[in-house]
Amino acid sequence: MEIITSLRRAIPWAEFDYQILLDALRDYAHPRDKISSLLAKGIIIRVKKGLYVFGDAYRSAPYSREILANLIYGPSCISLEYALHYHGLTPERAEAVTSVTPKRPKQFQTPAGLFLYRNVPEAGFHVGLQRIEMADGRAFLMAAPEKALADKFRSDRSLNIRSQRESLDYLVDSLRIDVNDLVALDGELLDALAAAYQSKRIGLLAKLVNTLKRKQGA
Repeated sequence: MEIITSLRRAIPWAEFDYQILLDALRDYAHPRDKISSLLAKGIIIRVKKGLYVFGDAYRSAPYSREILANLIYGPSCISLEYALHYHGLTPERAEAVTSVTPKRPKQFQTPAGLFLYRNVPEAGFHVGLQRIEMADGRAFLMAAPEKALADKFRSDRSLNIRSQRESLDYLVDSLRIDVNDLVALDGELLDALAAAYQSKRIGLLAKLVNTLKRKQGA
């Protein structure tokens, strides 16, 4: 179909917003009607209002759920369970893409999957951010391993951790994180996160990591 060839030429990525789509259809007399037709035929799929991906049979490459997570609700960065698995700290793959934001918590059930956003204090949101570059040159924001773990520690309201020993038990037994991976974490960044979040729980996590480093001579 000529329209598909034209769209693929005008839109290089699998994910795109309304303005990009409108610009790609600028030669049509009624571009909004054309968008409705493209949606009805499954050529494009609406992820949320103003954000789209190409349909399964029409994209030249898979869409990025990480890119979508940044675009669906912002400012935000991928963190918590999804980031912990991405960084190789936890073995279980997270089905939902989990993010943190200084704005209100939200969740979006979309054709591209479930996207969860949990609130963190604005003072700590920018601490420990990483810009992850993709092979195609684009990038998305994700929490560093330390931030992802601090966000997980902070967000689990059922935790009643009061000591380094209890922190270690939770990390190893519940999250199944290897002790060697804990030793590799940046204790100074965890200290900075504890201060920014004003969190005693994250402070305990920082002390634990620094204790483990001393014991192993790291």
